Amino acid sequence: MEPAEPKRLVIVEDDATFARTLCRSFERRGYRVQVAASAEELDRLLTSGRPDYAVVDLKLETGSGLPCVRALHDLNPAMRIVVLTGYASIGTAVEAIKLGASHYLPKPSNTDDIEAAFGRAEGDEAAPITNQPTSIKTLEWERINETLADTGFNISETARRLGMHRRTLARKLEKRPVR
Repeated sequence: MEPAEPKRLVIVEDDATFARTLCRSFERRGYRVQVAASAEELDRLLTSGRPDYAVVDLKLETGSGLPCVRALHDLNPAMRIVVLTGYASIGTAVEAIKLGASHYLPKPSNTDDIEAAFGRAEGDEAAPITNQPTSIKTLEWERINETLADTGFNISETARRLGMHRRTLARKLEKRPVR
């Protein structure tokens, strides 16, 4: 009996420590893993093979991870793609799913969370609908993150657009850093 071919996984993550940790963990589970820190690196990796699974960080140092989601989905529409983000918002979750992501998980997520997301092919009709409105703090945090992304993570310009003092914004970011 021949051994099963390992599952192929690509991780698109610019945090080298986190990428290395995920890579080792998935390798221990029998995956053959490749890591890219940018969309350009991902393009080079994809010339050598087609992964079955992908983990994509939403915010890469070089920009958004959403173009990576699109490229992966275009390459293989059956690929299970999980998007990870440190600053989840409804808007980016919707866009990630539209572009081909299977699931969208907030950081920190571990290998168990990601692998479970790979295994969930369908939505959960039994998911509870809560009547809990989004908190003011969450709305504020989403607005800060959207504006940060729009300004290319320029703190001074973000503070100006939000009408807040730069130091106030810096204190908020120290309490809850953007990843």
